[in-house]
Amino acid sequence: MVSFALQDSSAGLTMPPRMSAPIIETTNLTKRYGRQNALDNVTLSVFPGAIGLLGPNGAGKSTFMKCLLQLQPITSGSARLLGREVGHEGREIRKRVGYTPEQDCHIPGMVGCEYVTYCAQLCGLPFQTARQRAHEMLDFVGMGQERYRKIDTYSTGMKQRLKLAQAIVHDPEIVFLDEPTNGLDPKGQTQILELVQSLWRQHGISVILSSHLLHDVDRICEQIIIIARGRVLVHDSLKNLKARRRGAAEIVVASRQGELIEACRRNTWPCELLPNGRVRVEHRSDNLNPVLQLMQGIKLAPLEVIPSPNALEEMFVQALATSDQA
Repeated sequence: MVSFALQDSSAGLTMPPRMSAPIIETTNLTKRYGRQNALDNVTLSVFPGAIGLLGPNGAGKSTFMKCLLQLQPITSGSARLLGREVGHEGREIRKRVGYTPEQDCHIPGMVGCEYVTYCAQLCGLPFQTARQRAHEMLDFVGMGQERYRKIDTYSTGMKQRLKLAQAIVHDPEIVFLDEPTNGLDPKGQTQILELVQSLWRQHGISVILSSHLLHDVDRICEQIIIIARGRVLVHDSLKNLKARRRGAAEIVVASRQGELIEACRRNTWPCELLPNGRVRVEHRSDNLNPVLQLMQGIKLAPLEVIPSPNALEEMFVQALATSDQA
């Protein structure tokens, strides 16, 4: 568990021991709304780290988090969070987790520091401690004098920072972030992502980042879970996913595609003609030089050579396609 240096107004966070046991375990987890399966037999074992929960809108990401947090009842199956049985040990679980919902969750009329203090009190901290930790966390997320203003007057970026502060004010071991960069400009997105990234890398708080934005997940997460139509399509490390498609490219030529394919096969490179007329080739190299040399050898000038997307991008596109087929 993360400790906050209460004597230090800079909110000095210290790295806790990192758990080696799974932080999330589910077996055939199912959530139905009427006849619709929002989650369909989800079975996962997730270890500590920065975990990206990726998928199109309506894929089941928010429902998955809400079931784990007991904000929605599970229809069937089972789940454990931080080793505790979801549905039976709610109080113990809530002491150890933080959550930022996608929608704003502030109380109208309250000022920022009062709100975060109140959230800390709800987690069981006495008032004086709650107030001090609230200010430390507001410092951590980069809020200055704005903390003394009413939340109703905040910009979207300020509200996102406030939600992050209330989620970590009680020293959670894991924090669930639902679309934390929604509505932000590029600069605001970068600032929020840097804060989220530091939670795990510098302070040992596991992060579950739910997003439909590939860039957000790709930037800060080490593990990836891709969900579409309530089913898990992929659960792997980002490193493994990126390595799967290394050394592939799509080649655009005006003609002679057959000759190009024949030359690639003579070079023992797997290749195929795509429906859009491009030739996809697996050249097994870290750069495009071998492809360009082969084409020079057969005196064929490419219109364009496009490095193929890595497996994460391809699988996300697959998830979108799966969702669109509904």
